[in-house]
Amino acid sequence: MINAPSLANCSVLGLGQDVDELVRAGETFFHIDLMDGHYVPNLCLPLRTIGDLKSVYPNCTAEVHLMVTNPMDYIEPLKNLGADYFAFHADATSVVLRTLTTIRAAGMKGGVVINPSQRVDVIEPYIHLLDYVILMTVEPGFAGQRFLPGSLERLSELSGLRAKHRAHFLIEIDGGVDCEVAKECQTRGADILVTGVFVTFNQPDGIMAACKRFRQHMDNPEESK
Repeated sequence: MINAPSLANCSVLGLGQDVDELVRAGETFFHIDLMDGHYVPNLCLPLRTIGDLKSVYPNCTAEVHLMVTNPMDYIEPLKNLGADYFAFHADATSVVLRTLTTIRAAGMKGGVVINPSQRVDVIEPYIHLLDYVILMTVEPGFAGQRFLPGSLERLSELSGLRAKHRAHFLIEIDGGVDCEVAKECQTRGADILVTGVFVTFNQPDGIMAACKRFRQHMDNPEESK
């Protein structure tokens, strides 16, 4: 199971310090939200965040979640900045196939994001082009929301779809993940969990202790109590 702390939960003034704590805690896979104020009514993290992150921590994985209306426009800039994973919302473009093939040709892992209001099987026409799928378990655009009811069942459906087509994409869960649902997500087939204020950030004992506790919980939930 990959813990993917969402940098959208960092303080703007303390972003560098928070990332340093995450790295010292052993985390190397970072979820970076980019929002354009159109696809979602919010703005989050400039493009240069990826370049700055990779220049200081070149061995980390920069996984970029684009909440934008024109994802094709971001492929070349993100490639040049060193992004490793690139996921866009399936309903943000009419050329999903072309976008995925362009992302992968640029050397990045390509994925799509499924919103809570979308059918999980929307990915079937291009399922074998996917390196990963982000299943939103909150409405996109704002950090700190609670895990939506019915999301675990949707995860099971997505895992079943992967098995049915003998596909190999990773499944990432984004939104409202806490320790209570994390283990169930893992059991139902999730490979990556995006963590925020319910697991990694704003914890009374700090980021490093929170990461260690979550790791212990996922490895052995009984011992972490």
